[in-house]
Amino acid sequence: MKQTGTNIEALIASASPAARRRDAETLTAIMQEISGREPATWGTIIGFGSCHYRYPTGNEGDSPIICFAPRKAASTIYLLDGVSAHAEALATLGAHTTGAGCLYLKNLDDVDLDVLRGILQRSLTWVEAGGSDQIDLAITQ
Repeated sequence: MKQTGTNIEALIASASPAARRRDAETLTAIMQEISGREPATWGTIIGFGSCHYRYPTGNEGDSPIICFAPRKAASTIYLLDGVSAHAEALATLGAHTTGAGCLYLKNLDDVDLDVLRGILQRSLTWVEAGGSDQIDLAITQ
C-alpha cells in the first residue's frame, strides 16, 4: 500500500451517509491525538504514520501504523495486531462487528470512545514495539 496524497477533507466530505462523515472527523482527531502524527491518505484509507511489515512467509509491504476508512456500511478501523488482541475491550466497546483485523463501527454514538481510544493505543504500542514473531514491523514515519 502506498500513500496517495488525496486531500483528507475531500475524502471525508465524500463519505456517505452524513454519520460516516461526522465519525470520520472524530476518528481523524482521535487517531491524530493518540499517534502524534498527521493524517495521510492511502487510497480511501486515512492513516497515521507508516511502517514496513514482513511476515515469516516473506510477504512484505508498507502500511499506516493506525488507520481507518469511512466506508458506506461502517467506519472500518484496521488493527495490525488483530481483533483478538482486543477481546476484553471489545466486550465493553458497544455496538460493533469485526473481521480478522478490522473493527466495523456504524455509529460512534453507540460506542464508548474511551474504550476505543484504549484499543487504538494498544494497537499503536504493539506496532511501535516491532510486532511479534508472526509479523516483523519497522516504523518508517
